[in-house]
Amino acid sequence: MEDNKQPFGIKSWAEEDRPREKLLGKGRHVLTEAELIAILIGSGSKDETAVELSKRILSSTGNNLNELGKLSVQELIKFKGIGEAKAISIIAALELGRRRKETETLKREKIITSKDAFEIMKSSFLDLPHEEFWMLILNRANAVIKKELISRGGVTGTVVDTKIIFKTAIEHYASTIIICHNHPSGNMKPSEADIKITRSIKEAGKIMEIPLVDHLIITDSGYYSFADEGIL
Repeated sequence: MEDNKQPFGIKSWAEEDRPREKLLGKGRHVLTEAELIAILIGSGSKDETAVELSKRILSSTGNNLNELGKLSVQELIKFKGIGEAKAISIIAALELGRRRKETETLKREKIITSKDAFEIMKSSFLDLPHEEFWMLILNRANAVIKKELISRGGVTGTVVDTKIIFKTAIEHYASTIIICHNHPSGNMKPSEADIKITRSIKEAGKIMEIPLVDHLIITDSGYYSFADEGIL
């Protein structure tokens, strides 16, 4: 005998179990990640609630928000019940979270160790499927004046122009600089090209009297410091 029973929507749940009401009554911290995403997308489909849909999306990424943040609009709309508007809402919310973390990190006044630089830069590389090359511009007190995107490339590399690096450094009255780029592959070991460009920028820094104090290779799991390894 066929079961014609329709799935229950969120409105049929006990009020204290509905994500919005739960947030209002108990606070945002008690909501699961699926419930928070359900609030963003608002509704599911005729076959599943927004929470069930959110659980399915999270499950596809191993319940890892960092992996979820890497999904594109095109990848998200493959889930039944997710249209372009809902996909954009998810991506925008995760990007706000990343920027919030970045803002909090930039409150650090000085860079004393390579880990300080890593903490400032790691959110800029989070979820990137391609390589990017950034620079930290420091004053005489080793405080960050600005962080600047220098170039954006593909999965295996990006072109770096030394002239642009020092033009930017001079414009912001840099005393020293730190350069950073990511390896989407997760491999922290520097390539021959990484070593070559580091040496080139170091030599140019000597001439310009704006020393290069470190070069970080950053991945989702950690970083490699040229200065710490003694090869700068």
